[in-house]
Amino acid sequence: MTSRPANSTESSGSGDIGRTLELLWDTGPRPSRGPKPGLSVDRVVDAAVRIADEEGLDAVSMRRVATELGTGAMSLYRYVPGKAELLDLMLDRVRFPDRPNDGVDGGSWRTALETAARDALAVHRRHPWLLRVNQSRPLLGPRALATLERLLARIRPMGLTDPELVSTVVMIDGYVVGAARTQVHQEEAARSTGLTDAEFYGAQVPALEKAMATGAYPTLASLSPDTFTALFDHFEFGLGRILDGLEVVVQQRCGASEFTRDVSYDA
Repeated sequence: MTSRPANSTESSGSGDIGRTLELLWDTGPRPSRGPKPGLSVDRVVDAAVRIADEEGLDAVSMRRVATELGTGAMSLYRYVPGKAELLDLMLDRVRFPDRPNDGVDGGSWRTALETAARDALAVHRRHPWLLRVNQSRPLLGPRALATLERLLARIRPMGLTDPELVSTVVMIDGYVVGAARTQVHQEEAARSTGLTDAEFYGAQVPALEKAMATGAYPTLASLSPDTFTALFDHFEFGLGRILDGLEVVVQQRCGASEFTRDVSYDA
């Protein structure tokens, strides 16, 4: 895999918004049959995603997708207007897979958020090119709305206001993207240097031991020997603390509601 997720190089929603929405909602005119039997929007998107997964987002072009499908580049324009619109279709395909029974439909609001976060992290791990795309302006097709509908329905019992519910989803998504970026960068560094994390940090041990011996870093020197070598899931730890904080807010809201009901009853 050659994708490099360090910087955003593409932006969602940068193509023909109306035409892309027609493709997402399947409301536009049907393309005429192309010279390649069986060619369709789905096949074009699948090929583009496959190229991005294997070779990186920079490798995706209408010509490259056409080659992957064994047809001419011009035939693709019967199905997708251009690369910008194709990118939005790719994002919709990988970020919101068609999984009606994905686990979000059952359990508590906390379970729903945990499941959504873990699933989103897995998606970014499978498709690291997602980190190359500025997705601040997503186009909302049926897959995206169905996913958001299921999640909001599950977390609505939190008792937050509607804007706060959306903020909760945005906060979890931001945390996931940051964690995914760290993990993908670590994997890319290991591939590009040929050094594992253990080898990389092990090479620094002699210099760090001398630094600790100076007494200039007493807190660092006091850490247990396995602090940086023990296996530790930072993603799960951070996710747990975010959800703990939300628990506090939910409990405060529930307490305020109980107080209001008590006052009203006493009156």
